[in-house]
Amino acid sequence: MKEKIDVLLSEIENDIKNVSNIKDLNELKVKYLGKKGVITILQSGIKEAIDKKEYGMFVNKAKTFFNESFDNRLNELETIELNKKLESENIDISLPSTKIPIGSANILENIIEEVEEVFMSMGYDVVDGPEVEEDKYNFELLNIPKGHPARDAQDTFYIEDENILLRSQTSPVQARTMLSAGGDKPIRMICPGKTYRRDQDDATHSHQFMQIEGLLVDKNISLSDLKGTFDVIAKKLFGENCETRFRPSYYQFTEPSVETDISCFVCKGKGCSLCKNTGWITVSGAGMVHPNVLKNCGYDPNVWSGFAFGFGAERLAMLKYGINDIRTFYQTDLRESKYFDRRDV
Repeated sequence: MKEKIDVLLSEIENDIKNVSNIKDLNELKVKYLGKKGVITILQSGIKEAIDKKEYGMFVNKAKTFFNESFDNRLNELETIELNKKLESENIDISLPSTKIPIGSANILENIIEEVEEVFMSMGYDVVDGPEVEEDKYNFELLNIPKGHPARDAQDTFYIEDENILLRSQTSPVQARTMLSAGGDKPIRMICPGKTYRRDQDDATHSHQFMQIEGLLVDKNISLSDLKGTFDVIAKKLFGENCETRFRPSYYQFTEPSVETDISCFVCKGKGCSLCKNTGWITVSGAGMVHPNVLKNCGYDPNVWSGFAFGFGAERLAMLKYGINDIRTFYQTDLRESKYFDRRDV
């Protein structure tokens, strides 16, 4: 039996060594390990062997030898074929590359980042807060108690009961920040984020929109500090020639309250369709923090004062990029966003 196996091993070695391609190598596998293969027939003869243990050992030796030789030769042939393919398929690196389209940043994210960069350069922190908010932070601490008519203008979406809601403004982040500061530290912060109100969607209204609100609390803060801050923002966003003005207004959480306007950057104050022939464009609301809000959030209004302001990110983007429909920001037409890529502005 040993002599017979040695002869078989020699035949296997010669057959595999003389194979020149993978197809012929696979045919050898059929020859030796197929249903009627040489080694398969030997395995079936173990029942008639006198010394089954010795017989099985020799047959397994032949099978192992074939498998190892097969794998080694297969690796060699695959390497040879790969090298031939690489030599025959040269790449012409002088050809122009295929242009791969890339995405562009969201328009609103661009605006928010611009505003953040300006305020951070003035020492402000960027603070985030929950979109699912408590009535306490969204209304009550901000001088809008239950039953106050001002709530009608900020009608939002309630969750489970009247105490849990989707925030109608980012002002709750200001309240949370003041409470966490303990009433004895100055605050400089902005809080950009998504807000919700039960508005009917049209060209200028949306049930969801992005707000960028800011708060400064310190000692001896006046309306002139707010005006100076607003001047810086307006010039950074709309150009150094931009002029600003305040008009009296009313907000429950500020006193006095103002509407902030910029001079029309299209007609330069002469009057056009964008500014409705007034020469001015309203961009935000602002004012001095109401004493009740300071008191509710742990600050002594006799010692501390501050100002707050709020921009609509969509409003800024519509003005800056000439967009006339707020729904553009939330539709899935990617052709819109590529025209406002920050790299091209």
